[in-house]
Amino acid sequence: MENLLISWNEFLQGKRKRKDVAEFQLNFMDNVLSLHSDLVQKKYQHGKYQAFKINDPKPRDIHKASVRDRLLHHVLYRILYPYFDRKFIFDSYSCRLNKGTHKALKRCKEFGRKVSKNNTKTCWVLKCDIRKFFASIDHKILKSILALHLEDENAIKLLGNIIDSFYEKDKSGVGLPLGNLTSQLLVNIYLNEFDQFVKHKLKAKYYLRYADDFVFFSQNEKELKDLIPTVADFLQSKLKLELHPDKVFIKTLSSGVDFLGWVHFPHHRTLRTSTKRRMFRNIRKNPENESLQSYLGMLGHGNTYSLSKKIYSFNSRDKERT
Repeated sequence: MENLLISWNEFLQGKRKRKDVAEFQLNFMDNVLSLHSDLVQKKYQHGKYQAFKINDPKPRDIHKASVRDRLLHHVLYRILYPYFDRKFIFDSYSCRLNKGTHKALKRCKEFGRKVSKNNTKTCWVLKCDIRKFFASIDHKILKSILALHLEDENAIKLLGNIIDSFYEKDKSGVGLPLGNLTSQLLVNIYLNEFDQFVKHKLKAKYYLRYADDFVFFSQNEKELKDLIPTVADFLQSKLKLELHPDKVFIKTLSSGVDFLGWVHFPHHRTLRTSTKRRMFRNIRKNPENESLQSYLGMLGHGNTYSLSKKIYSFNSRDKERT
């Protein structure tokens, strides 16, 4: 019960005004006691999802669980995240505390500098992307991975209940919903199998991953070419995942490597053209100061003086109007 109440306070952050949250809170103790009773008696069953689409930047299908189910997601996440986070490799950056995009960008720069010997040698980069990542997660494999790490049968059963509550259309037993907090942790647990293979079997020193995007750095182009079939075979045979055929490439760092919305060079990074266009499109729709400051903060991580000047001009025009 204590975990439920603590999780509820965490869940409420920024959600108090949402209709479904307010309705749950109207009969809060009854709802929490009912959930607690179902958990104690091992009768809990995950409910259905509400589906909707977003553009971020490409169209994505989001599946939103009920407040009751999302509260349970928080309950499990609070306990399981610190346990599993210790098992992840250092250079996994997605959906982790004290990691994130900015740390991944910084690490890219560091790897480029080390491999190129301070830009005195050619640095080659292998960039890969997994095809339809969330939609391809195999439930049976994921549950078998969890069973290797967890001894608590109740936790395994609850996680299995959540995993099996969703599957891709006409693909029973495959796929995780993008909207679940637990999905963020589960996909990291799933791909941690690949991370461990890369670090301990392939002995790749300069490798980092953010969600389903990952990169290898090397002075040897052939070494990276030889990695592709090995990586593809492991993903397919062990995790039933496929590399995206149009998003696997090997380039020199000096020619510019597109990763995490930025094009990386030895001495600088520039914003990807599509990201730049989307940013200005969004600013024209919403030129509020808060939005502009957010973009300026993002641009601070690259060589973007001229872009920042344009955003400041939007800010000045907005002030003149007010």
